[in-house]
Amino acid sequence: MTWDWTPLDREFDRWRQAGMTLPLWWRDDDAIAPSAALDELTALADEVALPVHLAVIPAAADPALAGAVRAHPGLIPVVHGWAHRNHAPEGAKKAEFGAHRPLPVMAKEARDGLARLRALFGPALRPVFVPPWNRIAPELLPALPGLGYAAISTFTPRKSAQAAPGLVQVNTHLDPIDWHGSRSLTDPAALIAQLAAQLADRREGHTDNGEPYGLLTHHLVHDAAIWAFTRALLGRLRAGPVTPWTASSEPKDTP
Repeated sequence: MTWDWTPLDREFDRWRQAGMTLPLWWRDDDAIAPSAALDELTALADEVALPVHLAVIPAAADPALAGAVRAHPGLIPVVHGWAHRNHAPEGAKKAEFGAHRPLPVMAKEARDGLARLRALFGPALRPVFVPPWNRIAPELLPALPGLGYAAISTFTPRKSAQAAPGLVQVNTHLDPIDWHGSRSLTDPAALIAQLAAQLADRREGHTDNGEPYGLLTHHLVHDAAIWAFTRALLGRLRAGPVTPWTASSEPKDTP
Protein backbone atom coordinates (compact mmCIF):
# COMPACT_ATOMS: atom_id res chain seq x y z
CA MET A 1 0.00 0.00 0.00
CA THR A 2 1.17 3.53 -0.76
CA TRP A 3 -0.12 6.81 0.56
CA ASP A 4 0.51 10.45 -0.29
CA TRP A 5 2.72 11.80 2.50
CA THR A 6 3.22 15.19 0.83
CA PRO A 7 1.39 17.20 3.55
CA LEU A 8 3.59 15.68 6.27
CA ASP A 9 6.78 16.00 4.22
CA ARG A 10 6.10 19.69 3.56
CA GLU A 11 5.33 20.36 7.21
CA PHE A 12 8.52 18.62 8.31
CA ASP A 13 10.44 20.79 5.83
CA ARG A 14 9.04 23.84 7.63
CA TRP A 15 10.11 22.37 10.97
CA ARG A 16 13.65 21.88 9.68
CA GLN A 17 13.75 25.43 8.35
CA ALA A 18 12.62 26.67 11.76
CA GLY A 19 15.18 24.51 13.55
CA MET A 20 12.44 22.75 15.51
CA THR A 21 12.27 19.20 16.86
CA LEU A 22 9.17 17.15 17.63
CA PRO A 23 9.21 15.07 20.82
CA LEU A 24 7.48 11.79 19.89
CA TRP A 25 6.01 8.98 21.93
CA TRP A 26 3.83 5.91 21.39
CA ARG A 27 1.05 4.50 23.59
CA ASP A 28 -0.75 1.22 22.95
CA ASP A 29 -3.85 0.44 25.03
CA ASP A 30 -5.66 -2.59 26.49
CA ALA A 31 -2.74 -4.98 27.02
CA ILE A 32 -3.56 -8.07 29.07
CA ALA A 33 -1.34 -10.98 28.04
CA PRO A 34 1.28 -12.13 25.53
CA SER A 35 -0.20 -12.72 22.07
CA ALA A 36 0.71 -12.83 18.41
CA ALA A 37 -0.50 -9.23 18.12
CA LEU A 38 1.80 -8.18 20.97
CA ASP A 39 4.69 -9.91 19.20
CA GLU A 40 3.92 -7.89 16.07
CA LEU A 41 3.76 -4.70 18.12
CA THR A 42 7.10 -5.49 19.73
CA ALA A 43 8.72 -6.24 16.38
CA LEU A 44 7.45 -2.95 14.97
CA ALA A 45 8.77 -1.01 17.97
CA ASP A 46 12.18 -2.59 17.40
CA GLU A 47 12.00 -1.92 13.66
CA VAL A 48 11.35 1.80 14.05
CA ALA A 49 13.48 2.20 17.21
CA LEU A 50 10.65 3.77 19.18
CA PRO A 51 9.62 2.30 22.56
CA VAL A 52 5.91 1.65 23.03
CA HIS A 53 4.17 2.50 26.29
CA LEU A 54 1.95 -0.48 26.96
CA ALA A 55 -1.22 0.52 28.82
CA VAL A 56 -1.93 -2.62 30.86
CA ILE A 57 -5.32 -3.39 32.45
CA PRO A 58 -4.35 -4.22 36.06
CA ALA A 59 -7.29 -6.40 37.09
CA ALA A 60 -6.93 -8.60 34.00
CA ALA A 61 -3.14 -8.62 33.60
CA ASP A 62 -1.65 -12.07 33.02
CA PRO A 63 1.58 -12.61 35.00
CA ALA A 64 3.12 -13.94 31.78
CA LEU A 65 3.07 -10.37 30.45
CA ALA A 66 5.90 -9.55 32.85
CA GLY A 67 8.13 -12.00 30.99
CA ALA A 68 7.39 -10.30 27.68
CA VAL A 69 8.31 -6.93 29.16
CA ARG A 70 11.54 -8.28 30.65
CA ALA A 71 12.50 -9.75 27.29
CA HIS A 72 11.78 -6.55 25.37
CA PRO A 73 13.07 -3.27 26.88
CA GLY A 74 11.11 -1.43 24.18
CA LEU A 75 7.87 -2.31 25.99
CA ILE A 76 7.22 0.20 28.78
CA PRO A 77 4.20 -0.68 30.96
CA VAL A 78 1.86 2.00 32.31
CA VAL A 79 -1.44 1.74 34.23
CA HIS A 80 -4.67 1.48 32.21
CA GLY A 81 -7.36 2.15 34.80
CA TRP A 82 -8.35 -0.87 36.87
CA ALA A 83 -10.64 -3.34 35.04
CA HIS A 84 -11.57 -1.38 31.89
CA ARG A 85 -15.19 -1.61 32.97
CA ASN A 86 -17.77 0.94 31.87
CA HIS A 87 -19.63 2.48 34.82
CA ALA A 88 -21.30 5.31 32.90
CA PRO A 89 -25.10 5.62 32.99
CA GLU A 90 -26.99 4.41 29.95
CA GLY A 91 -26.72 6.92 27.14
CA ALA A 92 -23.56 8.57 28.52
CA LYS A 93 -20.11 8.20 27.01
CA LYS A 94 -18.19 5.21 28.33
CA ALA A 95 -15.96 5.78 31.34
CA GLU A 96 -14.45 3.76 34.16
CA PHE A 97 -13.31 6.80 36.15
CA GLY A 98 -16.12 9.23 35.35
CA ALA A 99 -17.78 11.78 37.62
CA HIS A 100 -20.74 9.46 38.23
CA ARG A 101 -18.72 7.24 40.62
CA PRO A 102 -17.72 7.95 44.25
CA LEU A 103 -14.29 9.53 44.46
CA PRO A 104 -13.00 7.20 47.23
CA VAL A 105 -13.91 4.14 45.14
CA MET A 106 -12.08 5.45 42.10
CA ALA A 107 -9.06 6.48 44.17
CA LYS A 108 -8.85 2.98 45.63
CA GLU A 109 -8.97 1.38 42.18
CA ALA A 110 -6.29 3.75 40.88
CA ARG A 111 -4.09 2.93 43.88
CA ASP A 112 -4.72 -0.81 43.54
CA GLY A 113 -3.93 -0.70 39.83
CA LEU A 114 -0.55 0.90 40.45
CA ALA A 115 0.24 -1.55 43.25
CA ARG A 116 -0.67 -4.63 41.21
CA LEU A 117 1.37 -3.60 38.20
CA ARG A 118 4.34 -2.58 40.34
CA ALA A 119 4.25 -6.07 41.83
CA LEU A 120 4.10 -7.52 38.32
CA PHE A 121 6.61 -5.36 36.48
CA GLY A 122 8.81 -3.87 39.19
CA PRO A 123 10.90 -0.85 38.16
CA ALA A 124 9.94 -1.28 34.50
CA LEU A 125 6.53 0.21 35.29
CA ARG A 126 6.08 3.93 34.75
CA PRO A 127 3.66 5.74 37.11
CA VAL A 128 1.43 7.04 34.32
CA PHE A 129 -2.35 6.74 34.69
CA VAL A 130 -4.25 6.08 31.45
CA PRO A 131 -8.02 6.16 32.12
CA PRO A 132 -10.01 3.83 29.86
CA TRP A 133 -11.77 5.64 27.03
CA ASN A 134 -9.49 8.61 27.85
CA ARG A 135 -12.05 10.01 30.28
CA ILE A 136 -11.54 10.93 33.93
CA ALA A 137 -13.44 12.94 36.52
CA PRO A 138 -11.58 16.23 37.12
CA GLU A 139 -12.06 15.74 40.86
CA LEU A 140 -9.84 12.65 40.80
CA LEU A 141 -6.84 14.36 39.21
CA PRO A 142 -5.51 16.13 42.37
CA ALA A 143 -5.55 12.80 44.22
CA LEU A 144 -3.36 10.92 41.74
CA PRO A 145 0.06 12.25 42.86
CA GLY A 146 -0.70 11.17 46.42
CA LEU A 147 -1.49 7.70 45.10
CA GLY A 148 1.94 7.48 43.48
CA TYR A 149 1.31 8.73 39.95
CA ALA A 150 3.58 11.13 38.11
CA ALA A 151 1.55 11.67 34.95
CA ILE A 152 -1.87 11.34 33.33
CA SER A 153 -2.43 10.50 29.66
CA THR A 154 -5.65 10.94 27.71
CA PHE A 155 -6.29 12.18 24.14
CA THR A 156 -6.07 15.53 22.28
CA PRO A 157 -3.55 18.35 22.89
CA ARG A 158 -3.14 19.29 26.52
CA LYS A 159 -4.34 22.66 27.76
CA SER A 160 -1.61 22.94 30.40
CA ALA A 161 1.56 21.07 31.29
CA GLN A 162 0.07 19.86 34.57
CA ALA A 163 -3.40 18.40 35.01
CA ALA A 164 -3.04 19.02 38.76
CA PRO A 165 -0.12 20.02 41.00
CA GLY A 166 2.51 17.31 40.68
CA LEU A 167 0.70 15.55 37.82
CA VAL A 168 2.10 16.07 34.33
CA GLN A 169 -0.24 15.75 31.34
CA VAL A 170 1.19 13.83 28.38
CA ASN A 171 -1.57 12.99 25.92
CA THR A 172 -1.92 11.13 22.65
CA HIS A 173 -3.03 12.91 19.51
CA LEU A 174 -3.52 10.55 16.57
CA ASP A 175 -5.48 7.27 16.49
CA PRO A 176 -5.63 5.43 13.14
CA ILE A 177 -8.75 3.37 13.97
CA ASP A 178 -12.24 4.30 12.74
CA TRP A 179 -13.98 3.39 15.99
CA HIS A 180 -17.42 4.68 15.02
CA GLY A 181 -17.49 3.25 11.51
CA SER A 182 -15.59 0.36 9.95
CA ARG A 183 -13.40 -0.27 13.03
CA SER A 184 -10.61 -0.65 10.50
CA LEU A 185 -8.31 2.09 9.23
CA THR A 186 -9.59 5.67 9.11
CA ASP A 187 -9.17 7.32 5.70
CA PRO A 188 -5.36 7.58 5.41
CA ALA A 189 -5.51 10.92 3.60
CA ALA A 190 -7.54 12.34 6.49
CA LEU A 191 -5.07 10.97 9.04
CA ILE A 192 -2.10 12.47 7.20
CA ALA A 193 -3.89 15.81 6.88
CA GLN A 194 -4.79 15.74 10.59
CA LEU A 195 -1.19 15.00 11.55
CA ALA A 196 0.18 17.78 9.34
CA ALA A 197 -2.35 20.25 10.77
CA GLN A 198 -1.49 19.28 14.34
CA LEU A 199 2.21 19.77 13.66
CA ALA A 200 1.52 23.14 12.05
CA ASP A 201 -0.36 24.19 15.19
CA ARG A 202 2.69 23.28 17.26
CA ARG A 203 5.10 25.05 14.93
CA GLU A 204 2.97 28.19 15.00
CA GLY A 205 2.62 28.13 18.79
CA HIS A 206 -1.11 27.37 18.93
CA THR A 207 -0.48 24.16 20.88
CA ASP A 208 2.30 23.11 23.22
CA ASN A 209 5.30 21.52 21.49
CA GLY A 210 6.74 20.79 24.92
CA GLU A 211 4.16 18.02 25.13
CA PRO A 212 5.41 14.85 23.44
CA TYR A 213 3.32 14.10 20.37
CA GLY A 214 1.55 10.80 20.95
CA LEU A 215 0.48 8.05 18.58
CA LEU A 216 -2.29 5.88 20.07
CA THR A 217 -2.72 2.28 18.92
CA HIS A 218 -4.61 -0.84 20.09
CA HIS A 219 -2.65 -3.90 19.00
CA LEU A 220 -5.36 -6.42 19.89
CA VAL A 221 -7.81 -5.07 17.30
CA HIS A 222 -5.46 -4.17 14.45
CA ASP A 223 -6.17 -5.64 11.04
CA ALA A 224 -3.71 -5.74 8.15
CA ALA A 225 -4.60 -2.24 6.95
CA ILE A 226 -4.05 -0.69 10.39
CA TRP A 227 -0.72 -2.47 10.84
CA ALA A 228 0.46 -1.41 7.38
CA PHE A 229 -0.41 2.24 7.88
CA THR A 230 1.02 2.34 11.40
CA ARG A 231 4.30 0.88 10.15
CA ALA A 232 4.51 3.40 7.32
CA LEU A 233 3.51 6.29 9.58
CA LEU A 234 6.11 5.47 12.21
CA GLY A 235 8.77 5.13 9.54
CA ARG A 236 7.92 8.59 8.20
CA LEU A 237 7.86 10.13 11.66
CA ARG A 238 11.19 8.59 12.67
CA ALA A 239 12.76 9.95 9.48
CA GLY A 240 11.62 13.45 10.41
CA PRO A 241 13.01 16.00 12.88
CA VAL A 242 11.88 14.04 15.93
CA THR A 243 13.29 12.99 19.29
CA PRO A 244 11.84 9.84 20.90
CA TRP A 245 10.37 10.38 24.35
CA THR A 246 9.77 7.84 27.09
CA ALA A 247 8.06 8.31 30.43
CA SER A 248 10.36 8.33 33.42
CA SER A 249 10.00 6.33 36.59
CA GLU A 250 10.55 9.57 38.51
CA PRO A 251 8.06 12.48 38.55
CA LYS A 252 10.84 15.07 38.46
CA ASP A 253 12.08 13.73 35.12
CA THR A 254 8.74 13.92 33.35
CA PRO A 255 8.34 16.95 31.00
